Amino acid sequence: MGTIEERIQKSETRIFKAVFPSTTNHYDTLFGGTALHLMDEVAFICATRFSRKKVVTISTGQIDFKKAIPAGTLIELVAKVDSVGRTSCKIHVDIFMEQMYSELRETVVSGTFSFVAVDENKKPTPILDDLD
Repeated sequence: MGTIEERIQKSETRIFKAVFPSTTNHYDTLFGGTALHLMDEVAFICATRFSRKKVVTISTGQIDFKKAIPAGTLIELVAKVDSVGRTSCKIHVDIFMEQMYSELRETVVSGTFSFVAVDENKKPTPILDDLD
């Protein structure tokens, strides 16, 4: 499996989305709840790829919405393992916004999500098995 550092590097997860009007509010910007949903999803994928175990979201840290995300832009969600405990891991997620027809790219939302590994009885279990 490799070292923890190697697993962290290999588990980094990126998802791209186009922001369409069906995901925006009456201000023509991405719903905050949709952004949270997408962040939790990419964080879950990252935690699963890191641990290769069943994981569940147990909490979120502060989520900072720095700028509204208008319809007609592209977003990239990037999730990285931030820290590892005995049964849990914390995942940091950034949303980057890009204009479709220019090189402009900026970080618009950031936050953390915590996950715990669970066994077949839905009880906490070590997040990682023995490393080589």
